[in-house]
Amino acid sequence: MSSALAARLSVVAPSVTLAMNAKAAELRSKGVDVVAFGVGEPDFDPPRFVLDAAKRAIDEGASKYTAVTGIPALKKAICASTERRRGYAPKPEEVCVSVGAKHALFNVGLALYEPGDEVIIPAPYWVSYPEQVRMLGAEPVIVETRETEGFRMTPEAFAKALTPKTKAVILCSPSNPTGSAYSKDEWSALLEVFAKHDAWLVVDEIYADLLYVGTHTSPPALRPDLRDRMVMIDGVSKSYAMTGWRIGWSIAPARVSKAIDMVQGQSTTNATAVAQYAALAALEGPQDEVKVMRDAFEKRRAVMVEGLNSLPGVTCRTPEGAFYAFAECSGLYGIPFRGSTLKTDEDIAFWLLEEAHVASVPGGAFGAPGYVRFSYATSEERIKLGIENIRAAIARGRS
Repeated sequence: MSSALAARLSVVAPSVTLAMNAKAAELRSKGVDVVAFGVGEPDFDPPRFVLDAAKRAIDEGASKYTAVTGIPALKKAICASTERRRGYAPKPEEVCVSVGAKHALFNVGLALYEPGDEVIIPAPYWVSYPEQVRMLGAEPVIVETRETEGFRMTPEAFAKALTPKTKAVILCSPSNPTGSAYSKDEWSALLEVFAKHDAWLVVDEIYADLLYVGTHTSPPALRPDLRDRMVMIDGVSKSYAMTGWRIGWSIAPARVSKAIDMVQGQSTTNATAVAQYAALAALEGPQDEVKVMRDAFEKRRAVMVEGLNSLPGVTCRTPEGAFYAFAECSGLYGIPFRGSTLKTDEDIAFWLLEEAHVASVPGGAFGAPGYVRFSYATSEERIKLGIENIRAAIARGRS
């Protein structure tokens, strides 16, 4: 049938977060104060000098196409920032500026993955990783991780998942949704396994500046001999509170970046010119506000984790980075809800929304049934309010 939708869409899972967002919007429209623990973006504004740079760019006529892979000044700034923050020095021709880190990941997939390829993804994972792989005709190979191991893939599990069909492995450190981060020693062990297999390592470092334990380790800095098979993803969304500006980038070997240039040239062309100049200001300007945000998130982390662990039926490890707490909530199963009882993490998320007026994201969306993700990208006062709302809902449900 000529009017049929593309078959590739049949492999994409529907987003449970859309239903959650719709329900939250419905409650807000009725005047309900919903505590937003589901949001995946900082609640801060970008630094003032970033906004000023954007206004200046508009006034100076930054309204035309740029080079597909980004303005030269931004690419140079990305290289300098990467050397300063990540410990290795890419070249401008290895950088492709995209419409956000998610777009960069999709570009990489279009350049690398083919039908029949396998892409290793540890669970819990960010929801778009496996869906993008499926949309591109490849097969996500999900490697389960354990909370007792910090939700980090072990070298043994990695080695077991590798096959002749493995094209890539996607890792995120610190992680969305768990906040877990790989240490230098853990990266070293994983890279020893990676070195023995002809595949690509795709690393999402979008949360790397929001690390509260130890120091961030970037694989290309640790193993420069393997850089010709590494693709790094980064951006300004989380570090500079610029999620809506949609500026991310990939750093890849020149031959891969040329392929990404071709892919992006046939889709979006360049990222928005004004946003590129704003990102340039963010990278080259004072970094004080990045630390201010990071320090605020660290304080909120303590409030959120302590609060969740004080709730009967809920346990939560302390995340190393990002701004998410990933709580084990199966202890809430059995609480009455909608004429039945709570049986799944999705039930729990809808129950939290309807009974506690708290928005969250069920762990099943991340490949981790029984868990719920709570974002602490909100004020300490709102975190405390949300926790007390949940406590009251549990008490009512068990009375």
